[in-house]
Amino acid sequence: MSSFLPIDPETLSFDHGATKEIGASLAADYQSKTPYHYICVDNFLPLEMVTRVREEALQMGEKKAENDSPNEKLKTSYNPDRMPPYSKSVFHALNSRPFIQFLENMSGIKGLIPDPYYGGGGVHRTNTTGFLSIHADFNYHQIMNLERRLNVLIYLNPDWKEEYGGSFEVWTDDMSEKVDSFVPIMNRMCCFSTGANTMHGNPEPVNHPNGDPRLSIALYYYTATWEDGRVAQSTVFKQRPGSKDAASSEAVLRVVREFVPPIVYRKSMNLLRRLRR
Repeated sequence: MSSFLPIDPETLSFDHGATKEIGASLAADYQSKTPYHYICVDNFLPLEMVTRVREEALQMGEKKAENDSPNEKLKTSYNPDRMPPYSKSVFHALNSRPFIQFLENMSGIKGLIPDPYYGGGGVHRTNTTGFLSIHADFNYHQIMNLERRLNVLIYLNPDWKEEYGGSFEVWTDDMSEKVDSFVPIMNRMCCFSTGANTMHGNPEPVNHPNGDPRLSIALYYYTATWEDGRVAQSTVFKQRPGSKDAASSEAVLRVVREFVPPIVYRKSMNLLRRLRR
C-alpha cells in the first residue's frame, strides 16, 4: 500500500512539489473543522518507515514515567537526539522545508517554525493503565520566544483496537461534548491547531491485552508571533462530565494572576512547568 505523503523511506527525501499540493488539497477539510481545526489521515508515511521508528523506540526500553499525577500517568518520551540514527533522521525530515510547507498549505498558518530542541516532543510512550487527561497545551517556547501553533501526532501501534484505550479525543472548550475520537492505529496522523482552548487528550487508560505500550511520534510547530506582555499558559486540564478527572491548578493561577505582582505570578508558572516535566 502506498503512503499518503510521497517520501522515500531510505533517503527520507520528499517529493517537494507533490507534498505542497497534497497539503493544499486538505486545506478545506482541515480549516472547516470545529471547535478548532484538526484532521486525521491514515497510511500517512511509508509503512516500513514508521515500523522502523517503532522498533527503535521499543529498543530504547522502559524508563521512569516523567509525570505521575491525577492528570497524567505512566507516560514517558524519548528525545530524537538520543534515539538511533534512523529515527533521528525521520524527525529531521518532519522538520524539513517540504513538510513545513505541507503543514502551512493545509493549516493556512504561514511562517511555521520547527522546534530543534523537541521540547515536549519526540516519541511518546504510554504503558498499561497510563493516560493523559483532556487539556490545552502550553503555548510558549521560552528558549526561542515563539508561539505554539500546531501539533502533529503519528501513531505507531499495529492492530490497535478501540477497546485497548488511548484514543485521541477532541473536546469543546466548555467540556460539554466530545466532538471526535481517533483510535491510535499504526501510521495514522492526527494534526491540530493549538490555542488556549483547544481541548484534547487520550484520557482512557491504555489496556492492550498483551501489555503493549501506546507509542506515537509527536512534533510541535511555532510562529514568531509572540508579543511582549502576553502571559504564557502552562498545560490546562479540564474534567470530562461525569468523570473523576482532576482539574488543573492552572485555573487557580489564572485567578492569582489578577491579584499578585507579575514577578510572583511568573515564578509560580515556572514552578508549575518544572513540576510537570
